Amino acid sequence: MSDENMSWDDYYKKIQGRAPRQLLLDVLEKYPEQASLHAVDLGCGDGTESAVLLSRGWHVLAVDGETAALQHLMEKVPEDAQARLQTQMTKFEEMTFPTVDLIHASLSLPFCHPDHFPTLWEKITAAVKPGGRFAGHFFGVRDSWANQKDMTCHTEEQVHALLENFEIESFHEMDEDGQAASGPKHWHMFTVIARKT
Repeated sequence: MSDENMSWDDYYKKIQGRAPRQLLLDVLEKYPEQASLHAVDLGCGDGTESAVLLSRGWHVLAVDGETAALQHLMEKVPEDAQARLQTQMTKFEEMTFPTVDLIHASLSLPFCHPDHFPTLWEKITAAVKPGGRFAGHFFGVRDSWANQKDMTCHTEEQVHALLENFEIESFHEMDEDGQAASGPKHWHMFTVIARKT
């Protein structure tokens, strides 16, 4: 959501009722059903994916830099799941990561400033248990938003280098015109599921 005329709350309202992103559904197939495992939902946004994790028995730390995000999340969480949810409003690079079975970062990592991304990635790599997984998106250098100095974009080679401590289970490149909530956009994005070695 890179449009100075649209607030994050406007964005969450615009995407209200959306389906869970396929990335999360795909990575969850690699875990036992109703497993009592721990995940960080990094950039939880409107809370759709955090709610899915909770519905499947996971313990979730939902993190976002926007108050509106956590408000939208709490509207989706049934009372019997609230004990398994923790929330944190912070910049990604400033948080302390617990050791977890999954870090899910759907469309969120590019919004970390390039100056802070190396620190964030070190924390992510350290936080995933051996045998645990990272599932996330990286924006590529041909993305419409790649020229914004406060966003982090990568080449395919750079993404592979970041994943040196992981076994890549799924890697997909998208490089095409499409739509964002803010309007037309060229998407250049790498979708990754990787298992910590």
